[in-house]
Amino acid sequence: MKDLPSLQALIQQLRHIPYVASKQVYRVALYLLTAPNERVSNLLSTITNARERMRPCVVCGNWAEGDERCIICANDQRDAGLLCIVEEWPDLYALERLGEYRGRYHVLGGALNPLEGVGPQQLRIQALIDRLATEPIRELIFALNPTPEGEATLSYIRSKIPAACGVTCSRLASGMPTGSHLAYLDRTTIHRALAGRQQLS
Repeated sequence: MKDLPSLQALIQQLRHIPYVASKQVYRVALYLLTAPNERVSNLLSTITNARERMRPCVVCGNWAEGDERCIICANDQRDAGLLCIVEEWPDLYALERLGEYRGRYHVLGGALNPLEGVGPQQLRIQALIDRLATEPIRELIFALNPTPEGEATLSYIRSKIPAACGVTCSRLASGMPTGSHLAYLDRTTIHRALAGRQQLS
């Protein structure tokens, strides 16, 4: 492929997409090269439009469009006393697609991982602590992935929660296999984990 520098450049850029398997990169490149011009143009304009219009919610970190707050934070029918803490947006989406959880969320933006340079300052942990002082939160539901990084993040956040705020802490039940990620679990497993969440002592 050395004689096809444009194709090489395209494949190299596609490799930066974390969820595209290395074997699929070539298929995606082929699709982009052979799809009708209108379809590719629509894809490019849609990506550009989304990047221009969407931004993190100023309250929870979920995606918002056209407003500072996302539709969940702006919904007065949601239970403001329940706050579910997730690592990333796909985790929020995995819980939200069940249609059963009626509280609100807080998206951290990842999990503590010192080896990768992710410390408390890189996450929305302080914003979470600030919410405890300004919102009527009675329960924090930790829906962090059951990984070493997720466990470390949970422990760190709990150490920063003021004792005087009187909030109850719980975590998803053990229906989540160790090492799994919310975004990849089926609806039944997530439902059982959410319904059987355990209070943290």
